[in-house]
Amino acid sequence: MIYEKVVKRILDFVCSLLMILILLPLLLILSILVLVNLGSPVFFRQVRPGKNEKIFRLVKFRSMNNKKDAAGNLLPDKDRLTKFGLFLRKSSLDELPEFWCILKGDMSFVGPRPLSVKYLPFYTEQEAKRHNVRPGLTGLAQIRGRNDLDWDQRLAYDIEYVENVTFINDLKIIFKTVAKVLKQKDVVIAGTGRVGDLDEIRQIQRPEYVDKTEE
Repeated sequence: MIYEKVVKRILDFVCSLLMILILLPLLLILSILVLVNLGSPVFFRQVRPGKNEKIFRLVKFRSMNNKKDAAGNLLPDKDRLTKFGLFLRKSSLDELPEFWCILKGDMSFVGPRPLSVKYLPFYTEQEAKRHNVRPGLTGLAQIRGRNDLDWDQRLAYDIEYVENVTFINDLKIIFKTVAKVLKQKDVVIAGTGRVGDLDEIRQIQRPEYVDKTEE
């Protein structure tokens, strides 16, 4: 309990500050490469729900260009993902700016991944408990299948983590995450995986969610 309420945040702050300082040269190099290969802006920003569903702005390195079709609409993600962007995602280097989110207190090193705001109405009461803790750079679902898990499995792992927040568990998840990143295992690129968007799947599988979102 003390770890979850006090120690975890102190470790997040100290470790994220150290990581930013240590990786500053790499962050600068990656910023230049993103600018050269993909143009401005260098960072991808998107609002996500954090602890207690408080909205914050997630920051990543941009990995897609802004190519549009004849009508002026952005092309699908898989068509805008360049070789350089693919490298950033497979190596997880696009996630490095999230250390800033951890430093600010919006995120933690370990916790359920912050998902889209549009998913909020589609969680069950049990699944909504994933927001009882800060979202993480990595989590239990990420070491047990990452984005290739179906939603029920993925969210179940999130709740399993929330109900068992300990220093030892966090340490195990971090070490296993590093191993997966180095092996580039279970990486699913947006638009190419078998798992679709949670809101679309839930509306098909459970029609009652349609009425819920229209309230």
